[in-house]
Amino acid sequence: MEGIEAKAVSEPSVRPGRRRSTSQHELEAVAFELFEREGFDATTVDAIAKSAGIGRRTFFRYFESKNDVVWGSFTEQLDHMRERFAQRPADEPLMESVRAVVVEFNRVDPAEVPKHRRRMELILRVPALQAHSTLRYGDWRAVVAEYAAKRLGEKPAALRPQAIAYAALGVSLAAYEHWLAETDLQLCDVLDEALSELARGFVLG
Repeated sequence: MEGIEAKAVSEPSVRPGRRRSTSQHELEAVAFELFEREGFDATTVDAIAKSAGIGRRTFFRYFESKNDVVWGSFTEQLDHMRERFAQRPADEPLMESVRAVVVEFNRVDPAEVPKHRRRMELILRVPALQAHSTLRYGDWRAVVAEYAAKRLGEKPAALRPQAIAYAALGVSLAAYEHWLAETDLQLCDVLDEALSELARGFVLG
């Protein structure tokens, strides 16, 4: 069926000066160029596909929606997060494990920091992305709750695992907001400090 459909719908010609985009990473880069130049709301899937030199149908092989472009390979990253949790020592304090894994989960190559900052500005500040972001936050919390439940001997839906997951997410978002506002700070340092305070219960003194 796909072969027949491909004959009926031809791909647009590649724009002069740009080769056909052949990977999710390249398509994401093209999209972010448009988001920065035109704004997220004004950028359409068709515009991204045309700029990348591919068809609309090909775009949807890489991403389910324009919103998903902003989140990149988030699902795969969550798989790595689960692996990191599985590698933590069994006798390590629970919140220390959460702190260590969340900090590493958010560590990016120095060369990618400017792009990561733009990504998080979109996620945290574009109203059109908020509903979609809620779904992604739920996926993230589920990973933390699964690990916390295993360590506590409870079900992931139980109060304590869920409270830990929600608290870790809230603290992480606060750290991100602080990092976006203070451009001279290192993201992982801010996350480490915030999650360490969470583990201590934000006690005074």
